[in-house]
Amino acid sequence: MNLETVVQPKGVKEKKLSSGAIQQLLAFGSLLVLIIFFSLASSSFLQYNNLIGILLSTAVIGILALGATFVIITGGIDLSVGTVMTLSSVMTGVFVVQAGTPIWIGIIGGVLTGAACGFLCGIAIAKLNIPPFIATLAMMMVAKGLALVISGAAPIYFSDHPAFTKISLGSIIPGINVPNAILIFFIMAIIGGVILSKTILGRYNFAIGSNEEATKLSGVNVNFWKITIYTLAGAFTGIAGVLMASRLNSAQPALGQGYELEAIAAVVIGGTSLSGGKGTIVGTVIGALIMSVLTNGLRIMSIPQEWQTVVVGLVIILAVYADMLRKKKD
Repeated sequence: MNLETVVQPKGVKEKKLSSGAIQQLLAFGSLLVLIIFFSLASSSFLQYNNLIGILLSTAVIGILALGATFVIITGGIDLSVGTVMTLSSVMTGVFVVQAGTPIWIGIIGGVLTGAACGFLCGIAIAKLNIPPFIATLAMMMVAKGLALVISGAAPIYFSDHPAFTKISLGSIIPGINVPNAILIFFIMAIIGGVILSKTILGRYNFAIGSNEEATKLSGVNVNFWKITIYTLAGAFTGIAGVLMASRLNSAQPALGQGYELEAIAAVVIGGTSLSGGKGTIVGTVIGALIMSVLTNGLRIMSIPQEWQTVVVGLVIILAVYADMLRKKKD
């Protein structure tokens, strides 16, 4: 059996491409509608500082969503990204503040922490045959507990390391006040897009999500690639953790839970199917922007926090329902 047959069965390629393109257009159209609506509702929405604030808030959720895209395309799920992000932040603080290592070592330590958590999830799913929901739920709890234990349940501050804050809030472009976190987000999106569309990992990613059994029969080492995909997603989560710590100038061990839902919502809104086999990085970027614009717009309109949560929940339901409709049509 040829792998191309698994990834793109004859006569289905054009349909899938058309469906994906339509979904991206719908997501982009929804983003434009939200921007127009909130612009009319509040004159402060389109102010430069507010737009930068939207992009800055998108950076962390967006990078989490980029990693989650790879996992969801396989037909899996990752509920641990929020607390693994927190653990990565804490480990960055341990290296930089408590161990006194150079900042770049702390960054590597934080990213590797995320990758290690992803690797362990991949092992549990691929080798132990534990369902992704259960494996990543367990990792969510383990990461949450470790973050509290390692930090002593107290924040780790980077006050004596002013250069660390510049990772997120500094600007490497002279004369343009665009925080580095925004640039890092778009760079990671480009890297993720290249990996997903131009590499063998991306091709196997889609193959596993489309038909895992057929992919195995074609001679692909599915277990190896699943572990690789979860490890890659964990590395994205580690990067998000470093950016979060830099933005807050501290590692907050109690932070993180709930971020996984926003990341998954961004992925689904962007057109990635929860049943696997379909998805794009561009769609995820649009989905992350939709989540940030919606949250920011509701806040500017002085909508109470509890109602903001209700609206976001309804958006997630609509996104999943739309995914179900697309699946029936396909």
